[in-house]
Amino acid sequence: MEKINKVPVKSRLTYSIGAFGHDMFYATLGTYFIMFVTSHLFTGDSSAEGTKMIGLITLIIAGLRFVELAIDPFIGNTIDNTQTRWGHFKPWIVVGATIGSIALALLFTDLGGLNKSNPTLYLILFAVLYITMDIFYSFKDIGFWSMIPALSFDSREREKTATWARVGSTIGGNIVGVIVMPFILFFSINSNNGQGDNRGWFAFGLMIALASWITALGVAWGTKEVDSDLRKNTKKTSIKDVFGVLLKNDQLMWLSLSYAAYTAGIQITNSLELYYFTYILGNASQFSILATINTFVGLFAVLAFPPMAQKFNRRNVFFIAIVILMIGIGIFLTAGTNLWMIILAAELFFIPQPLIFLVVLMTLTDSVEYGQLKIGHRDESLTLSVRPLLDKLGGALSNLVVGLTAVWAGMTAGATSKTVTDHGVTIFKFMMFGVPVILILFGTFVFWRKVKLDEKMHADIVDQLEQTWGKEVTVEETSIALTTTPFYAPVAGELVPLESVSDPKFASGELGPGFGIKPTDGQVFAPFSGTVRATFTTRHALGLVSDTGVTALIHVGVGTVNMQGTGFVNFVDQGQHVEAGDLIMEFYQPAIRDAGYDDIVIVTITNAADLTAITAEQSTGLVTASDRILTITNN
Repeated sequence: MEKINKVPVKSRLTYSIGAFGHDMFYATLGTYFIMFVTSHLFTGDSSAEGTKMIGLITLIIAGLRFVELAIDPFIGNTIDNTQTRWGHFKPWIVVGATIGSIALALLFTDLGGLNKSNPTLYLILFAVLYITMDIFYSFKDIGFWSMIPALSFDSREREKTATWARVGSTIGGNIVGVIVMPFILFFSINSNNGQGDNRGWFAFGLMIALASWITALGVAWGTKEVDSDLRKNTKKTSIKDVFGVLLKNDQLMWLSLSYAAYTAGIQITNSLELYYFTYILGNASQFSILATINTFVGLFAVLAFPPMAQKFNRRNVFFIAIVILMIGIGIFLTAGTNLWMIILAAELFFIPQPLIFLVVLMTLTDSVEYGQLKIGHRDESLTLSVRPLLDKLGGALSNLVVGLTAVWAGMTAGATSKTVTDHGVTIFKFMMFGVPVILILFGTFVFWRKVKLDEKMHADIVDQLEQTWGKEVTVEETSIALTTTPFYAPVAGELVPLESVSDPKFASGELGPGFGIKPTDGQVFAPFSGTVRATFTTRHALGLVSDTGVTALIHVGVGTVNMQGTGFVNFVDQGQHVEAGDLIMEFYQPAIRDAGYDDIVIVTITNAADLTAITAEQSTGLVTASDRILTITNN
C-alpha cells in the first residue's frame, strides 16, 4: 500500500518508455509489414506469381491471427497464474519482447531467397515464424497493459498512468511513420521510385525489433506492483473457466463488441494511408509529413484526455471523439490529391483515436473490479487480455482487407500512381472509407446502448469491495492465544448504533456487527493490538486483525471512496503490527463535508460468525479513543 495515492514517477516513466517501444512494434506489424509483403517481397517475380504469393501470405497472416485470437484468453490466464519474485507481468514482458523481436526481424527478409527458390518451404517457415512472433507478442502485450490495475486501484491514478503510457505509445506509433521511408531509403541500394528495396526494409525491421526489446527491459527494471489484499482476493482460474469468466462480465462483453467493430474500422483506414500516399498521391515520402504532425497532435490529444474526462466524463468524451473522426473520414473521401486537404482529413481522423483508446482502456481496467464483485474473484490479466485480443482481431481483419485491396486495386510490386486505374481507385476508396464507416457506426451504437460502466459506478464497486474485505480473511489458529479482546473506540465522538448509519449495507448488518461514531476530530487509533491486514489506495478504510484473531474494518465516511484519497492520510502499512491506541489514520473533516459526504466512522467485526460472543460495553453517548466499546470472546 502506498501512503500517498500515487504511482511513482520512475514507474510511470519506464512504463511510458515501454509503451513507446511497444507501439513501434505494433505499428510496424499492423501497418508497414503488410506494405513490405505486398510491394517489396516479390519484386522481380512475374505479375501472376507475385500476386498469387501475396494472396497466399495475406490469407496465412489473417488465418494465423484468427487462430491466435483463441489463444489470447489462455495467455492472460497463464500470466494471472504466474507467481515469481518479479511479479505476474515482468517475466512475460521480457520473454515476449525477446522472442517476438527476433521473429519480427527475420520476417523482414526473404529467408535467404526461399521466397523464389522454394516458395512452398518459404510459406511454411513464414507461417511458423509469424505465429511464434504473434504469440510471444501477445504475452508481452497482455502482460504490459495488464500492469495498470496492478500499479494502482485509484481510477484517477490509473488514468494518469495510462495517459503517460499513451504519450509514449503515441510517440512510438507515430515516429515509425516519420522515419519509415527516410530510414528505408537511407539503407536501400535502389530507391525504387521512392519506395526503397529489401535491404532498406530489413534494416527498418531490425531497428524496430531492437527498440521493442530494449524498452521492455526498461519496464522490467523500473515498474513496481502495488501490494494489496484486494489483489489477493483471488482464486486460480482454470482453463475451462476462462471463457466463463469473460462471458459473465457483461460490461466487458458489450465493450468488447463495441471496440471490436471500432478498432477493425480504424485499423483498415490507418493501414491504407501509406498506400494512399504511394498510389493515389504518388509521393510516399510525403507520408512522413503526416506522421510528424500526428506525433504532436496525438500528444495533445492524449494530454487532453484527463481534463476532458473530468469535465465531460469518459462516456461523453467517446461520443465527441467519434463525431470528429467521422468528419475526418468525410473530408478524406473527397480530398483527392490535394496534400493539405489530405493532411487535414487525416488529422481529424487521427485526433480522436488516442481519446477513444483511453476511454476503452480505462473502462476495461475498471471492469476488473466489476468482474471481481460480480463473479467473486479477480482476474486482471484474463480480463485485460480482451483489449489486445480485440486489437489483434482488428489487425487480422485489417491485414486481410489491405492485402486483398492491394491485389484488387492493382497496388502490388512494380505499381505506381500512374499505373493504378480509375476502377482500382474506386475499389481502394470503398475499402479505405466505406467499410470502416459501417464498422465504426455499429461499434458506437453498441457502446451507446449497452456500456454503462463509468467512473461513478466504478467508485461504488471499489467501495463495496472494501466493505466486504474481511469476509475472506483467514486467521491462523495458532495465532489465537487469548480468549477475550477489549475493543476500544478508534475515534472520539458520538457513539451510535450501526443500524442508524446512512449506508444501507452497513446498517443492515450484512457486513458484520459493529457501531458508528460521529467524529469530533479526525484522528483514528488502533482499537486493539494486532496487524494491519488491508490498506486501500482510497485511504479511507483499514482492515486489521487482532492478536487474538478478531477481524475488523474501520471505514471513514459514506461515499468517501469518490474522494480518491483526498483528505486522508494513513500512518501504517500492510503487515505492520500496531498496539492498541496507536495513531493509524487521520482525515480532514471539512474536506469530507465540503464534498457533500457523511464523515461518520463505521466499524464492523467481519468475522463475527467465527467468534463466541460480542458484548457491547457502551451503545450510545460521547466516547473518547480510550473508551472500551466491545468485549469480544473467542474460545
